[in-house]
Amino acid sequence: MDVRTGLYNIDDGVTKDYLSGGLTQLPSLYFIFSIIYLCFLGFWISVCFKNQRSVHRVHLLMGGLLVMKALNLICAAEDKHYVKVTGTPHGWDVLFYIFQFIRVVLLFTVIVLIGTGWSFLKPFLQEKEKKVLMIVVPLQVLANVASIVIGETGPFIKDWVTWNQVFLLIDIICCCAIIFPIVWSIRSLRETSKTDGKAARNLAKLTLFRQFYIVVIGYLYFTRIVVFALKTIAAYKYQWVASAAEEIASLVFYLVMFYMFRPVEKNEYFVLDEEAAEMALKDEEFEL
Repeated sequence: MDVRTGLYNIDDGVTKDYLSGGLTQLPSLYFIFSIIYLCFLGFWISVCFKNQRSVHRVHLLMGGLLVMKALNLICAAEDKHYVKVTGTPHGWDVLFYIFQFIRVVLLFTVIVLIGTGWSFLKPFLQEKEKKVLMIVVPLQVLANVASIVIGETGPFIKDWVTWNQVFLLIDIICCCAIIFPIVWSIRSLRETSKTDGKAARNLAKLTLFRQFYIVVIGYLYFTRIVVFALKTIAAYKYQWVASAAEEIASLVFYLVMFYMFRPVEKNEYFVLDEEAAEMALKDEEFEL
């Protein structure tokens, strides 16, 4: 015999809701954030057009990252909405995984390229920086395969826990790997600021990359640890709060990163008077 079981909630006494009580807000949440990112993309395009002389190749990649993020959220919203109405994803999850894969790989690539100063400070990558990209990109492919397996199955399969552990391990390795180029840039700028006559410019760059390093660490810590803790401790009806916190943290990170490396002729990080530069250089030598 064929048996079909349906589990759903009744919102208004008539409409069936196939999402659990703690996830029913996700379609609206993802749709709102997709609109925000589309507006962000429009503003970024206008900034690039106004400052065409200051636009670098990395700024184009950053625009592509916004496109992928918006498309990822639109597909996530449609996927959750279709599940909410019908109980099945009906193919939307495939598009979600595709855009998620491109978005994650592009995000880590942009962070690495910005951390190395590619296209912003120098037009080339060193061998060790290329190796970081060669490690991060394949690992992200594997991590996304693990994510798809986790998303398309459940705890009832034999290796579900193993795939969760694999995904977590790969994600941590990628997060550690993308930190190294930023540290290398900070070290290089610190050494250059001691010998180069243009101390003000080098110290401004050093300040920029230090702040970027702190922002990246904060973003990775929040989205990997704090969000996981929220998912664990949140009550059943408030599971959506963890997703909301993750999207808010991602939006703040994007805003800060794009603001710090925006294409303008006179970036505030690159304008220091000689007296301030000498003071900063003395402070730097004192710390060392």
